[in-house]
Amino acid sequence: MTRTRISSLAAFAFIASASPALAHLDPVEHGSFMAGFSHPLFGTDHILAMVAVGLWAALLSGRALWLVPLAFVGTMLAGFVAAMAGAPLPFLEPVILASVVVIGLLAAIALNVPTGAAMAMVGFFAFFHGHAHGGEIGEAGAYAYAAGFAIATGLLHAAGVAAGLFVGRLFGGDAGRTVTRIAGALTALGGVWLAIGG
Repeated sequence: MTRTRISSLAAFAFIASASPALAHLDPVEHGSFMAGFSHPLFGTDHILAMVAVGLWAALLSGRALWLVPLAFVGTMLAGFVAAMAGAPLPFLEPVILASVVVIGLLAAIALNVPTGAAMAMVGFFAFFHGHAHGGEIGEAGAYAYAAGFAIATGLLHAAGVAAGLFVGRLFGGDAGRTVTRIAGALTALGGVWLAIGG
């Protein structure tokens, strides 16, 4: 393995393991959009799950590259609307934690399913993530807040897709897929750690 590949892999590992030091922004002070945009960036569970969606989409390739993340964002918004309408959703936090483990494992084993099935699988978990966002809206305006967290989520998905594609090109072929799968496995382990440590 060349020195460049080792350095790139180390940089990827550090970036993947970093968690931003942010707090939820006050919508009165910072605006509803920024409050929504910062929200997914605050929770490690949200970050890991959304990046894992991108990693799995990169492994699936083809139309899944954009349809799987789009399904997550769309269904997440539906969960947000349900929360705003006052619809209860049991097992919210356990399912969100499970999403990190499950989606990480889907990437780790590079489960090859039709794009529609992958969309449905991530969509199930996305509904819970969206409901959680709706339950934590505070004083923010719903439309701007939803736009903010939807865009932030899309960017996290894009980061996962880009990481998967970058690693695939850097290492090439099966080696690249293996490194991406390892990143998925690390995501799943992160979910287990959150469940135990939380």
